[in-house]
Amino acid sequence: MAREVAILWWAMCAFATLVLIVVTALWVHAMRRKTPQMDAARARQLTLRWLVGGGLLLPTLSIVVLLAFGIPIGHRMLPLPLDEPPLRIEVIGHQWWWEVRYPDSGVVTANQLHLPVGRPVDLDVSSADVIHSFWVPRLGGKIDMIPGRENRIRLQADRPGTFRGQCSEFCGTQHTHMILDVQAHEEEDFTNWLQARSDWQAAALPGPAGEAFAARCGQCHRVAGVSEGDRAPDLSDIGARSMLGAGVLNNESGALLRWLQAHQRLKPGNAMPLHDDLDPDHLSAIADWLETLHP
Repeated sequence: MAREVAILWWAMCAFATLVLIVVTALWVHAMRRKTPQMDAARARQLTLRWLVGGGLLLPTLSIVVLLAFGIPIGHRMLPLPLDEPPLRIEVIGHQWWWEVRYPDSGVVTANQLHLPVGRPVDLDVSSADVIHSFWVPRLGGKIDMIPGRENRIRLQADRPGTFRGQCSEFCGTQHTHMILDVQAHEEEDFTNWLQARSDWQAAALPGPAGEAFAARCGQCHRVAGVSEGDRAPDLSDIGARSMLGAGVLNNESGALLRWLQAHQRLKPGNAMPLHDDLDPDHLSAIADWLETLHP
């Protein structure tokens, strides 16, 4: 899609430049030439010729050329049926994080999107609360995410890499901290990642810290094999993510504990309650355990 948009833009830019040059040349010619002597009949004839040629034929020809060029490109930009069905991924926008689902395999993750290289991907996007907008500039994809409605956009990454996605519709105080980590893998690597995630089952955190997680965190967060919360980001592979809080912190050693201790200061207004009443040792144990969640 990004390539088709670029081709259309450059074609229209070239055509507009050509029109500008021709019109400017005619204008300069008209300004510099001497006014010819002619009778009224000849003047009406020339006026009619310019009106028909410049006011009707030239615009009509220009529109026909642009439509002949643009309609096929617009057709290729639509998510039309393919010989091989594209991979389907569901992306749901929340204040202020991304829920990403792979319905064919049951894999659920948050704030990261994994794609195979060289394969069309249909993203079914929606919103759980307010209007968001899905946007990955390097892949040329941008579409609104509207509550109660599902939109679809087709993307394809042509080479492996890591790209930044961003909500591009103002959605509240933490709009800028709603970043999506997009990773494009070779087909084999993507298949291996998807298989590892679908098979992943975490070992429960033992002792009082595990009980605290189950009673508090597990009611909202899902961890494969441990808890089934569905109101907050899935944490099954949080140890493998590059960032926390949808872009607030880099996911490095100790960052999870810092997030649990100060998340309302780091990202004011997020839906997670404070943990001030939790034993600091238990909170530290939960953070250390979360860092190990890596398929």
